[in-house]
Amino acid sequence: MNAPFNIWAVLVAALSTFLIGGLWYSPALFGKAWMRENGFTEESMKGANMAKIFGLAFLLGIIAAINLAMFMGPENNPAMGAMWGFLAGFGWVATFVGTHYLFERRSMRLFLINAGYSVIALTIMGVILAAWK
Repeated sequence: MNAPFNIWAVLVAALSTFLIGGLWYSPALFGKAWMRENGFTEESMKGANMAKIFGLAFLLGIIAAINLAMFMGPENNPAMGAMWGFLAGFGWVATFVGTHYLFERRSMRLFLINAGYSVIALTIMGVILAAWK
């Protein structure tokens, strides 16, 4: 039985979240503000189990890519993939993250950083999934 999506596209889409996240959360873009808004320091960031963090993040990226691919269906083009990815990122992820942040009384800046990453990552993910059938 064939999967209703391209597994290679799913894996590349999941990997794309690392490339986008690496740039998004780098000191060149939003990394310093993200650390400040979370109360992290360079010292507090040391000692984390990075294999666990990156491994589970990749697994979650695969789940997100499969979910988006199943949602989009097989009949798409890159422009439609971008639209579906954007709508998933903005319409679902950002709105739910925003709700959590309101109740957690987290900053608007942190919301914009984290939700912005999700919107961009899912938009790119949608393009990859639609382009690579």
